[in-house]
Amino acid sequence: MVFPTFEFAVFFVAVLALSWALMPRPGVWKPFILGASGLFYAAASWRWLLLLAAVVLVNQACAVLVHRHRADERRRRQIITLAVALDLGLLGLYKYYGFFVEELNGVLDVVGLGFPLPLLSLALPVGISFFIFQAISYVVDVARGLVTPARTIDLAIYLSFFPHLVAGPIVRAREFLPQLETPRDPRNVAVGTGVVLVAIGLVKKVAIADYLAREVVDPVFGVPQLYASPDVALAAYAYTAQIYCDFSGYTDIAIGLALLMGFVFPQNFASPYRATSFRDFWRRWHITLSRFLRDFLYIPLGGNRGGRARTIRNLMLTMGLGGLWHGAAWTFVLWGGLHGAGLAAEHGLGERRVRRVPAWLRWLVVFHLVVLGWILFRSPDLDVAGTFLAQLAEPGSATLWSAPVLVAIVTVIGLQLLPPRPLEALRLRAENARPGALGVGLAAVILLVAATVPGQGVPPFIYFQF
Repeated sequence: MVFPTFEFAVFFVAVLALSWALMPRPGVWKPFILGASGLFYAAASWRWLLLLAAVVLVNQACAVLVHRHRADERRRRQIITLAVALDLGLLGLYKYYGFFVEELNGVLDVVGLGFPLPLLSLALPVGISFFIFQAISYVVDVARGLVTPARTIDLAIYLSFFPHLVAGPIVRAREFLPQLETPRDPRNVAVGTGVVLVAIGLVKKVAIADYLAREVVDPVFGVPQLYASPDVALAAYAYTAQIYCDFSGYTDIAIGLALLMGFVFPQNFASPYRATSFRDFWRRWHITLSRFLRDFLYIPLGGNRGGRARTIRNLMLTMGLGGLWHGAAWTFVLWGGLHGAGLAAEHGLGERRVRRVPAWLRWLVVFHLVVLGWILFRSPDLDVAGTFLAQLAEPGSATLWSAPVLVAIVTVIGLQLLPPRPLEALRLRAENARPGALGVGLAAVILLVAATVPGQGVPPFIYFQF
């Protein structure tokens, strides 16, 4: 089920009403919300639900064993290694097996050892990257003493909770599990904030992101050789706005739905296009992934310890693997490598030298390197990316430029460059509005959004594929 659909609206209204009624009775509420989340995921495939259940049971067993052997450092490390290997092995099987087999077969053909390895056709389970990362965070947080092993039903709720199941944000175990320890109180639910976030997310996703995809992004990235420089450049900026609205729109809806159910998720975006450095960008974009890569990859690799060369190596490895996490394609690896190179260059120059450059110039350079990265990210393969970049130098007329498209792009990027206080004050006023006004406002947004939905319905969120 996709959030901005009639089916999900019916599902959520029913679940929310029953959830509020059952909140004071956790012994009943927990099986109910687990069943509701299972139904939500099974709508995609019941087989994937069995896979998710297996992840819950395996990681729960490992967490219990880690806690039991917490005084035995050697045994504890062995269990952690086993848990992470099983989780990443499962992720690799579904997400990367075909990619690496095809690449290896190509190398074997080149050296004259053409013996094709078997290919498996496995459908990628929706959200597998997100719940695998959360499962890893649970076992490691238990090993670090940040949480104690949860009850199995609590872990199952944590990994399957439908607001964040398919596309994040990546909620850490120590952030979510403590919220299950005491019953949620319906009287303390942040209704205003939740409704406003859902409304903002719907507008971002359906009214802006999907519109830009239909009008500019999909046609140009589909056959870039048919378009000249003005349209290709417009598509690059349009995708920059689209992916932000699509992903941050999903996050807004997910956080809003969770708030309505009494749960708090971490922030995932903070005006990323106002960043004046790559380091600043990754403090603002997909924040929960950034901190996961930092805490579970960059720091274990050595972080900034061991000198400049090792720090640069760690940055490149972290961002390269972070790019590969998004998908089994060289375009994602190069996208991660571009950001890794940006971070490494900033580290090599030092913060003092970087800050000598005027802020507006730093923003201009970083923003356009981010746009360049999005071209790699959106392109289905390197050939399309190369053709797209080549067409940027191809003179010709602008056939896709229109006032609505330009207004959408400028609004999305421009609002992030404004001082945050006035916008935050405006949002707080909306969140504190009376329930009647909130209801009317949400209804108006739904009608507005519904008017922009094409006949084929709402397309999935971009990050569903990850």
